[in-house]
Amino acid sequence: MNEVTPIAEPAESARFEDLFREPAFAHDSPLAFALARKQDAVDALRGLFTGASALVRLRLWCFLTLATHPQGRLSRDDVNQLFHAVLPEPLDTALKRLRELDLLVWDATAQDYHLSPLAHQVQALLAPLSSAPQDDDELSGLLAQVAGAQQLGVVDAAQLQHLHAQLARLHDEFADAIASGSEARLRQAQPRFDRALALVDKAGQALSAIIRDHHDNARLEKAARALGQDQARLLSMASQFTRALQQADRQRVTLGSTGLTSSDVRHWLQNHPALHTLMADALSVGVRPVFVSQHDLVDVTEGEFDRDRPDPERSVGLPPSTAAAAGSLDILSLPPELGHLVNLFGRWNEKAAAGEQATAPTLAEAVLNRRFAHAAYRMQLMPLLGDRQAAELKSQTGDLARAPWSLAMTANLVKTQDTEVAVISEGHFHSRLHPRPAPAAEPTSLPE
Repeated sequence: MNEVTPIAEPAESARFEDLFREPAFAHDSPLAFALARKQDAVDALRGLFTGASALVRLRLWCFLTLATHPQGRLSRDDVNQLFHAVLPEPLDTALKRLRELDLLVWDATAQDYHLSPLAHQVQALLAPLSSAPQDDDELSGLLAQVAGAQQLGVVDAAQLQHLHAQLARLHDEFADAIASGSEARLRQAQPRFDRALALVDKAGQALSAIIRDHHDNARLEKAARALGQDQARLLSMASQFTRALQQADRQRVTLGSTGLTSSDVRHWLQNHPALHTLMADALSVGVRPVFVSQHDLVDVTEGEFDRDRPDPERSVGLPPSTAAAAGSLDILSLPPELGHLVNLFGRWNEKAAAGEQATAPTLAEAVLNRRFAHAAYRMQLMPLLGDRQAAELKSQTGDLARAPWSLAMTANLVKTQDTEVAVISEGHFHSRLHPRPAPAAEPTSLPE
C-alpha cells in the first residue's frame, strides 16, 4: 500500500509574495492589496483562532462579551465578576492572549482594561457569529451589508461582487432542482427560492439607488448592474418553478380509490424510522414452486368464472353518497407582473374592438414599470405571445400566449423617461383580431 507523502507547508517567515509563481501578481491583485491594508486584523483573527477548539471558543466568548459590555473601561474586579463562571487559569490565559493581540489594553495608570480600535474592527467581522443561525444566512447577511452600506454612503464594489457570486450560486442550485424533475427536490427548494425572491425584492431599492448615485465609479456601477441582472433572472425563474411543479403534479399517481398518491407514499417512506423492518421475514423463506395438472387448472378456472358471474336475481345498487372532506390546494403564485401584463393586453383589446385605439401600442408602454427588474422580466415574456405550446397551458402563462397581439421590433433604440431604463428597443404591438383597415387609395385625375 503506497504511503501518502505529506505536503510541506511554507515556513512561518515566508513572505506572501513568495507563495506565487509570479510575485508581481500579489501586488497587482485588488483583493491582495486590500488584505495587506488589513494585516493587523488578519493577525488578530489568526491569534484568536489558533489552538485547541475549547480555548478558541473561550477566547471568542470572552472577546465578544467584552465588546458588548456597556462600560468602556473595566477594572480587574469588574472583569472577574463578569467572568465569574470561568476558572481562573483559563480566564488568565484568554485575557493574556487578547492583550498580546492588542485587542485588550491594560492601562497601568488607571488600573483598568479597555478595548483598542483594532478590537472594534475585529468585532465587526465576528458579529455574525453571535446571531442565531437561519436558513438564509448566506444571502440575508450580504444583502443587509449592502443595504446598510448604501444608507451610510460607504458601499464598496467588493460587497456587491460577493453578493453577485452568492446569487449566481443560488441560481445554479435552483436550476439544478428544476432540471432534476424531482418533486422532492422542488418542494425542498421552493421555500428557499421564495425567501430569496423576498430578500432580493426588499433590497431592490438599495440596488437602484447605487446605480443612480454612483455613475462616477465605473467598477461600482458595473457590479450593481450585474446584481440587477441576477434579480431579473430570479424573477424569470418563478415561472419555471411553476411549470416544473405542475409537471410533477401531472406525474403523480393515485393508488386506487384510497385517495393516497405516490407522493404520500414517498413522504411516508422518507419519514419511516427503519425501512428494513417493513420486509420482516419475507426473505427468510425460499421460493417453493407448486406444480398442478392441466385438469386442475381448468377446474379452478371454471370455478372462478362461476364465482365472479353476476347474479341477475339480485339487484346491486350504488353505495350511499358521502360528503367529500374539505381540503385545500396550495398552488405557487406567479409573479404579479405577469398578471398585470395580461390585464394590459386585455384593456388594449377592448379599446381596439371599440375603435378607441388610435395608434399602435409601443413596447415601452408594455415593459416599463419604474423598476429595472420588472422591466427585464416583462421583456423576457414577450416571446410567449403567439406561442402554440404555451397557449395550451391553463394558467396566466397560457393567457399571455393566447393574447391576440403580435410584436414587431426594429433595430432602433428610443429614449425613455423611466428612472432606471435609459433606452429601449423600438417596437409596436398589432392586434390580430382587429387589424387596421388599409388606407383608401387617392383617386387619380384623368387627363381632359
